[in-house]
Amino acid sequence: MLFRDRQDAGWQLATALRDYRQPLVLGLPRGGVPVAFEVAQALGGELDVLVVRKLGVPWQPELAMGAIASNGICILNHALIARLGVSQERLNAIIADETRELKRRELAYRGHRPLPRITGRSVIVVDDGLATGATMQAAVEALREDAPGELVVAVPVAAADSLAEIATLADRVVCLHAPHAFMSVGQWYQTFGQTSDEEVIALLARASSASGDTAEP
Repeated sequence: MLFRDRQDAGWQLATALRDYRQPLVLGLPRGGVPVAFEVAQALGGELDVLVVRKLGVPWQPELAMGAIASNGICILNHALIARLGVSQERLNAIIADETRELKRRELAYRGHRPLPRITGRSVIVVDDGLATGATMQAAVEALREDAPGELVVAVPVAAADSLAEIATLADRVVCLHAPHAFMSVGQWYQTFGQTSDEEVIALLARASSASGDTAEP
């Protein structure tokens, strides 16, 4: 185990990102937000959330066959879908279900408040780890549409092959550990419980209060 919990992972990740001052830090919900909160606090950055949804294999939901993000972004692992024999009808149903959940979470976490300005800014996208990397890929593609000045992906731990793929999409990748013997993100944490919607909302509120609610529109 490399980290006590997500808070500890965030502290360690912030140390590796100390050359950034006051960036926009976007956490991927739900588990990425507690990590992103610590990064944003340490760097004096603005914290927000970027909602993405994994498209899980029907009989193995933790295995991602793709991911979706806002603006209609949809990433699919066509080779995996074909190998597992997931029908187009089943795939369409999963995409529809996850799109509804994405919209629900966006409303719960952000209300009708738009994302902060992305264009021209240093943006650090944080998750608690990368397994397949599908959700992070969707996040990066969604953010590219708004032309950030620098797009950084930051994670405490990642599967080496997934990290290599994300490195081709982001301007910079910061990862503390990329072990080749990688089975799941949770195996590298002593405590890795589910992060609730309420925790995400509370952390966003704390960050907004700490900054005096002076985030850019």
